[in-house]
Formats: sequence, C-alpha cells, structure tokens
Amino acid sequence: MAAKLELVHLQPVWEKAPTAARNGTRQLASLQSPLKMLLVETVAPKLRREQSEVGVVAVEKARRERRRALMIPREHGAWGLLLVPMITGAGVAFHQTFRPVPFALLLIAALALFWVRTPVESLLGTSAIRAQTKTERREVAIVIAVLGTVAIAALLELLWAGRNPALWLIGAVAGLAFLGQALLKLMLRWTPRPSGDSPPSAAGTQRNLNSRQHFSHRLRMLSEIVGTVGLTSAAPAAYYVVTGKLGLTAWLLWLANLFFAGNQIHYVQLRIHSAKIEGFRAKLAQGWSFAVGQAVMTIALTVAGVSGLIPQFLSLAFVPVLFRGWFYFIQRPAPLRVRRLGWSELAHAVTFCLLFIIMAA
Repeated sequence: MAAKLELVHLQPVWEKAPTAARNGTRQLASLQSPLKMLLVETVAPKLRREQSEVGVVAVEKARRERRRALMIPREHGAWGLLLVPMITGAGVAFHQTFRPVPFALLLIAALALFWVRTPVESLLGTSAIRAQTKTERREVAIVIAVLGTVAIAALLELLWAGRNPALWLIGAVAGLAFLGQALLKLMLRWTPRPSGDSPPSAAGTQRNLNSRQHFSHRLRMLSEIVGTVGLTSAAPAAYYVVTGKLGLTAWLLWLANLFFAGNQIHYVQLRIHSAKIEGFRAKLAQGWSFAVGQAVMTIALTVAGVSGLIPQFLSLAFVPVLFRGWFYFIQRPAPLRVRRLGWSELAHAVTFCLLFIIMAA
C-alpha cells in the first residue's frame, strides 16, 4: 500500500519534468524541493531501519563472542595437548587390558577440569577477558558449578574406597606444573612492555627494547612448556587407570608425549617469529635452540630404541615431526598462514597418536 502511494505522489512530479525542461531551469529547480522532500520522507526511514538492524546484529554477535570467550577455553591447541596424551596412554594400555569405563571417567574429569579454568579466571578477573556485569558473573558462575559438579562426580567414582591411589601423585605433579605456569604468566604480565617513545636512533635504547622482547618471548614459551608438563600427565594417568600399573611404561609415555608437545610448541613459536627470515644461515641463527632440541630428541629416541628401552619401531611415530622440523631450515620462503599452520600441526598430532599406538603393540 505504501509503495502505491509513493508512485502516486511521484507520477505528477515526473509528468511536469519535460515541461520544466522546455521552459528553463527555473521550473526544474522548483521541482527539486518536492523530490528532496519525497526522498527524505520515503528513503531515509528505510535506511535508518536497515542501519538499526545491522547495528543490532553486530551487537548481538559481539555479545555472543564475548560470552563464548568468558566460558570456553581460547587456547585451541591446548585441547590437543590434553587429548593426544590421554588417547596414546589409553591406546597403549588397551593392548594389555580393555577397561574403557575408568578411562571414560578420567576423560570426563580431565575435560571438565580443563574447561572450568577459563570461567574461573574470568570470574576472578585474572584473564584478559573478565566478567563485568551481574548477568555475566551469574552465567559464568553457573558454568563453573556445572563443570565442577561433573568433575567431582567423575573423580569420586575413580578414587572412591581407595581406588587408583597413584592418581593423587600424578594430580599433584600436574597441579604444581599449572601453578608454575600461572606464576610465569604473572611475571610476563609484570614485565615492562617495550614502547616506541624513545628515539629509534639511540642504539642503547634499541638494544634494551630488543632484549625485553627476547625475554618476554622466552618467558612466554617457558610458561607454555611448564603448562605442557601438566597437560601431558594425562598419558600416564590414562595408562594407570586402565592397567592399574604406574611403572616404567607410564613414565615413558609421559616423557614421549612431553617431547612431542614441546617440539610442536617450539616449532610454532619459531614459525611465527621468523616468518620474514629467509636463507638457511639466517633461519639457523634464529632457530638454533629448536635445532638443538630436534637433535637431542633424535639422539634420545635412537639410544632408547637400540637399548631396548622402547619398542624398536616406536621412534617412527616421531619421524613426521622431525622431518618437518629439519625441512623448515631448507624450504623456500612462503607467506605464513597461521590457520594453515594450525591445521598442519593438528594433522601431525593425529598421525603421532595413531603411529604411537600401533608401534607400541
């Protein structure tokens, strides 16, 4: 109906337009005012409505993303650092005995405890994104209560009546690792950030800025490695709850997964901080510590395999990550695609998990 009325109002105006063109610009100018008024009355409200709708959609999307960030762990790679050790530990244990129920309980408890850390940090205000409004605090508290209840129920079933007593030891070591990671993160937050206020021509100031950046980078990577000690404890824990044994195999599972996860963390950090570096010598100068880690892991795996400490072919599970690590120093320069790098490391994690379980048999 509104569209028909607009056409009715427009038709007389456009019928006068040819006459105005013949009689001169004065009559044409007199028609501009009605046209402008018509546009203001019909088009402007529609534009305002569309802009309002777009604004509402954007605000709602931002609100959803913020709610997700308050409640769900943002470190996507950490999920893999938790699940890969747990699956490898259970996979090796299932070669000896098949007890899926204890493993399922441990998996539920570990996932719930890992997940609950993010909403707890949001509620306490120790993370980058904090619960600010009363509604956000209530929603975060509900998530904490639900996840806490799930974790406690699963752990009670595992530990009831003195069952699985060695889990207390593994949990204590993991807890100390996470505490150390939290302290390192606090140190990183207190470390003065480099600023660009000083003139770049001052060589001493530039060296100071570079040293601060280097220290922050090392501290951040150290905190990730320390946290990885806690996450990879899922491997001996899974092996223990399935087999009831906490011997050499369980500790070797922990060490193997720690080697693999540490290699992944170091490689990703190296790729990010050396994206613009070209040439073998320049890459080696930037990533010499990673190259040393690769060499140490290669030698350790070789010695363990030859001495019979691990199954002969178990070291094959590390071959893909070792190859991609050495290949980095000689590959042609290419733009860094972080998402692609993440998917590539996920593929390496899955490959490692499958090869480790197969070769352990």
